[in-house]
Amino acid sequence: MAIKQFRLHRMATDMTLDEFKNWLKKFDDNNDGRISEEELRNATRSVGCWFSTWRSSRGIRKADFDGNKFVDDDELENLAAFAHRVLGIRIVP
Repeated sequence: MAIKQFRLHRMATDMTLDEFKNWLKKFDDNNDGRISEEELRNATRSVGCWFSTWRSSRGIRKADFDGNKFVDDDELENLAAFAHRVLGIRIVP
C-alpha cells in the first residue's frame, strides 16, 4: 500500500499590515471588530489551508494575549506573525 504525500497549501503573498487587517475584516461575520476562532478558521479555509480547525485554534492561542479568546485590533500584529509562519503571508512596510 502506497502512502500519499501532501503539501501544506500556503498563500505565499506580501501584504501591508493594513491590507492584512482589511482581509481579516472580511471574515468578521458579526462585525464586532474582533476575530474569533471560527472567523479565523473561515479565513484559513478561504486560502485552502489544511487542518484549518487546528491552525485557527492555535492562531488564537498564540495571538490572544489578554485571554478573551478573540484577537482584538491591538493583537492583530501577533496574528500577522502567526499568519506568516502558517499561511506564508509576509507583512511588508
